[in-house]
Amino acid sequence: MRQRAIRLQTVSTGLVVAIVGFFSSFPIVLQGLNAMGASKAVAASGLMAAAIAMGLAGIVLSLRTKIPVSVAWSTPGVALLAVSTMPEAGFAEAVGAFLLAGLLTVIAGFWRPLSRLIAAIPAPLAQAMLSAVLLSICLQPFSAMGKAPWVALPVIVTWFIAGQINRLIAVPCAVVVAALVVVIQPGFDFTLSGAVIPKPVFTIPAFSIPSLIGIGLPLFIVTMATQNIPGLAIIRSFGYQPAPAPLISSVGGASLLSAPFGAPATCLAAITAAMCANEESHPDPDKRYLSAVFGGLFYCLFGLFAGIITAFAGLAPPLLLGTLAGVALLPVFAASALAAFEDASYRQAAAITFLVTASGVTIIGLSAAVWGLVLGGIVQMINTRMARKT
Repeated sequence: MRQRAIRLQTVSTGLVVAIVGFFSSFPIVLQGLNAMGASKAVAASGLMAAAIAMGLAGIVLSLRTKIPVSVAWSTPGVALLAVSTMPEAGFAEAVGAFLLAGLLTVIAGFWRPLSRLIAAIPAPLAQAMLSAVLLSICLQPFSAMGKAPWVALPVIVTWFIAGQINRLIAVPCAVVVAALVVVIQPGFDFTLSGAVIPKPVFTIPAFSIPSLIGIGLPLFIVTMATQNIPGLAIIRSFGYQPAPAPLISSVGGASLLSAPFGAPATCLAAITAAMCANEESHPDPDKRYLSAVFGGLFYCLFGLFAGIITAFAGLAPPLLLGTLAGVALLPVFAASALAAFEDASYRQAAAITFLVTASGVTIIGLSAAVWGLVLGGIVQMINTRMARKT
């Protein structure tokens, strides 16, 4: 009986991991895809491909290593897409950028100079860039309070109250309330025009220097700096010692395979990795990988119903998805902003990175995120040299 309870524990942990990982951030995934010019069919395909890619990657890596390797889509990455300018050639050009980010991730796994270069980016500057990217998204719930309070307030209040009980259920509860807001609106009529399981849409990629540098490179940097590297650190903090190269290259490979079907980036998870690796997952550390395996199975299952989710989201009142995305990313914004400005020796450079990135400026085809890191890095180098001289 006890063994059966323990097995059920790994299944239930996997289910909670998938619910938290999928429903806490799918609105921002849809926002990111829409900002890149994806149609409804392409967005459904992208959401499905992203969920299945992270599900299968988590299953394969966990079974091969016998380590609880939780895989996710890059929430910071899709947040970056949501505030980026749509490429001239539309979504095809975005797919080209996704492929570059995936390829660089594969290379970073096996070619140490590249992974060291990413690791050498000062954490405060990377976090400043991330918090600036999230700023406009996290403002949306409060902007919506003035424009459509009947849409925003139920979601915000539910998120806050549920978070006081358990922060892991805050966003899923907000998603449920958001769904009720959609259902009770006048004239609601949900009719699924396509199949229950969406048809994968293959997009032939297009490549341009501005998109590769302005979208693909920042997508790679933000995913490596805020997802893959912290994800490895979380796994190690629970006593596991995985080889970094296979894990990082594998999620990069998953990104390459799923990008033509609309998925932006697959990466190592951090929060859900901790859920799979702790003692509540399984009393035996050698069996906790099963929770990550079941989490991957549920991710794949949720991905198969991406068509229904996307069609339902299309009926949402204006500002509802933005409100959901904003409350979901508020904890990430708070943590990244704190990490950016906590160290006084980096504070000025972090402020430059934050403000340049938040400005949305584009110069010679390079996005604000790239310029934020470049200018912040230059300021930090000058400050460091001046400090040494004194």
